[in-house]
Amino acid sequence: MNHSKPEPPLSPLRKRGQTAAGRPPDGTDLMQVLVFCKVLAPEQVEAIRRNAKLKATSIEQTLIDLGIASEVQVAEALAQYSGLRFVKINPLDLDLDVVTTALSGPFARRHGLIAISKSETKLTVAVHNPLAPFPIDDIRSVTGLEVERVVATRSDVEGLNRAFYGLKTSLKSAEKQLTSSWLSVDLGNQEFLSTEVEELDPAAAPVVSALDHILSYAFEQRASDIHFEPKRDATLVRLRIDGVLHEVHLIPKMVYQAIVSRIKLLSGCNLAEKRRPQDGRIKREQAGREIELRVSTMPTAFGEKAVLRIFDPDILLKHVDQLGFSTSELPLFFNFLSQSHGIILVTGPTGSGKTTTLYSALKYLAKPDVNIITIEDPIEMVHEEFNQVAVRPQIDVTFANALRTVLRQDPDIIMVGEIRDTETAEYAVQAALTGHLVLSTLHTNDAPSSITRLLDLKVPGFLISSTVLGILAQRLVRVICTHCSEQYAPSREEALALDIPLEELSTRTLNRGRGCLHCRQTGYSGRDGIFEILPVTDSIRRLIAEQADSVRLFSAGRDAGMRTLREAAIEKVLAGTTTVSEMVRVTGK
Repeated sequence: MNHSKPEPPLSPLRKRGQTAAGRPPDGTDLMQVLVFCKVLAPEQVEAIRRNAKLKATSIEQTLIDLGIASEVQVAEALAQYSGLRFVKINPLDLDLDVVTTALSGPFARRHGLIAISKSETKLTVAVHNPLAPFPIDDIRSVTGLEVERVVATRSDVEGLNRAFYGLKTSLKSAEKQLTSSWLSVDLGNQEFLSTEVEELDPAAAPVVSALDHILSYAFEQRASDIHFEPKRDATLVRLRIDGVLHEVHLIPKMVYQAIVSRIKLLSGCNLAEKRRPQDGRIKREQAGREIELRVSTMPTAFGEKAVLRIFDPDILLKHVDQLGFSTSELPLFFNFLSQSHGIILVTGPTGSGKTTTLYSALKYLAKPDVNIITIEDPIEMVHEEFNQVAVRPQIDVTFANALRTVLRQDPDIIMVGEIRDTETAEYAVQAALTGHLVLSTLHTNDAPSSITRLLDLKVPGFLISSTVLGILAQRLVRVICTHCSEQYAPSREEALALDIPLEELSTRTLNRGRGCLHCRQTGYSGRDGIFEILPVTDSIRRLIAEQADSVRLFSAGRDAGMRTLREAAIEKVLAGTTTVSEMVRVTGK
């Protein structure tokens, strides 16, 4: 394979002793390359060198600290000068086995490189410093493959080296340590650990290290959930990022048994109980912030499945005006929150952002003269401004029983995690009738169906009409990445999905994300809420008293100005916040 590099054009560096080809002579340093590629002006060089020497930092770090050049600009300049391709590595696209088996960890760290992909004939290797000697002959002789060298940022190469080789080393060490004590009998698809075997030590160093690597990786990828899913021969680790699951690792079966024990130990679950579902929570500090993880374990055919939901205070406790309400919806929601008594319901499936909406509303309402009590199953995130009660059915602390007790605690505002049964619904109505503001959730698909659900729970229509202030149905849509957003002409299919004539839609442009280093080539970064808000007006109250069905309630809601979730999503699309495909994914065809 020919690895000769195209020569860059002549530059002002020629007068400093360049070769005839236009490249500075051997000994080229980063500053010369950046001047050569016009990232820096020649007059900046000496000042930057002095600053780096004064602060005892590298030239690259100095440039970043001073805001003169980003890490990506530095890497792109090095790639341009070297005639190589620049890549922004998406960790979710990497295969742990390819990264860690193609090249050894010490070799990769010593030479500042990482294997990022492999085919039958070629190994692609990313380096952060293409000016340094590249051991191409060594890699060819070890792998037997042709080698393509590309350039990536230093943080990508070094960070992924630490994460991937660290995890692989931990898993290998844990597997070796546990092999001698692992005895199991596999009967069909049910695993039974021998009672005579020494219990796997969840505090063993390799196990701790492996779990720490997985958690740190999940935080770096902005994951909201970590799924550990045991299969017949191994355990699959998946991360939910912006609402979409991504497969990231496979863990050996015996190591996962120790990891799940470690998770249960940290979260306060019963280590010996493997036949029943359990819940717990873990507190962890990450980058100076305290993050909570809610743990749920459940027995499956191949072992205990564990899901860790990550609660970041910066995400869970937003300002109400950052939740995604439109300019017409926000005053309506604030009006609900301004009432001294009544019920506000938030509906939607799991993962639709109900908890964020409720916590953000409570944060808005929290004042020194207000007593806020929440009843949750489990407590999502501990917050000092709320008095939080955890439901514990095993000792008869149910939503209904807890709510009955809370009413004796002189509350001003009560948040009930979910209205699941008739008794809880009755106490919530009673709390609203006696001068309390109650916030809660229901599992229904849209706002009008919540009224029908309360009627199904045997709550009299006249009590619903006199206590419910308003109902929010919500979903989350992925937001187009602002760094790679581009405009394009909509297609006929998109016009059909938006229910707008193509002739009318063709006069405007829509937005989409091309995919870039900031969004890891997905085109999306973060999520935003879409809402369907049903205010309980006089006409709706009359329909509730008549126990009208959801169709009539929907019609009355439309008359009161209610927008559907689809219409809210269309507005986000036309505003350039999200895409047509995301709208269809979340709201259906």
